[in-house]
Amino acid sequence: MTSSTCRIILKASLATLLSIAASLGIAVTIVPMLGGVVDGNAWLMCILCPLLIAWPVSAWQFWQGQRLRDAFAEIARLHGELEETHRELSAAHDALLEKARRDGLTGMLNRESFLAALDEAISGGGQGTLLFIDADHFKQINDRFGHPVGDDVLRRLAKAIAGAVGRGGLSGRFGGEEFAVYLPGIALPDARPAALRILDAVRRLKIEAPGGRAIGLTVSIGAAGQAGGAALDELVIEADEQLYRAKAQGRNRAVFALDIAAVA
Repeated sequence: MTSSTCRIILKASLATLLSIAASLGIAVTIVPMLGGVVDGNAWLMCILCPLLIAWPVSAWQFWQGQRLRDAFAEIARLHGELEETHRELSAAHDALLEKARRDGLTGMLNRESFLAALDEAISGGGQGTLLFIDADHFKQINDRFGHPVGDDVLRRLAKAIAGAVGRGGLSGRFGGEEFAVYLPGIALPDARPAALRILDAVRRLKIEAPGGRAIGLTVSIGAAGQAGGAALDELVIEADEQLYRAKAQGRNRAVFALDIAAVA
């Protein structure tokens, strides 16, 4: 017998006892006033009627009330589980969205997400500088040491770029060995220190191929500035042209849109 059943029986029994007491009280007070006499049969009826009526009715009511409370408790429990499931689904959805925005190898924003973030950043006006960064002679690393080593180099390169830029910049991988950085609020001439930090961080990378052979790595950087809500396509084309200039001028350098000569 469950605890709830015991409580129902006790409550019904108490209600029945109270009903018997009330019935006896009425018989003792009302019947003599009406000129009647409370005899043995009257006493028996005062006890049997509440037993036969009050107990089953009370038990049924208490049972229904318990069922209703149990139903409300179950609804509350299911509601709590539903809310928890909703939170888990929301967190999973956010995680999937974030994963879809990221490059699987480096963890940086992928091309589409970077361009979307860049478009949002420049649409508000202000000023900023876009850096296109390309690993020099990266194909030779893949050809000589294999793609697993090349993947490790790209991961190390991405970490070096992100570390040199800091949290204030927006970093992404455009694909292959090409990366992009946007420096919001920093005008083109003021972006040189950041570009030089990237160059230095990459030069100082200590990467070893299988067998302990050191792999030297440098990057070329093309920089373009925007102010006053420049168009996204124009900014990207300009940075790409400066990257081409950096490659043409010998690599391992940063070239800015207003430069006449390279900044090594």
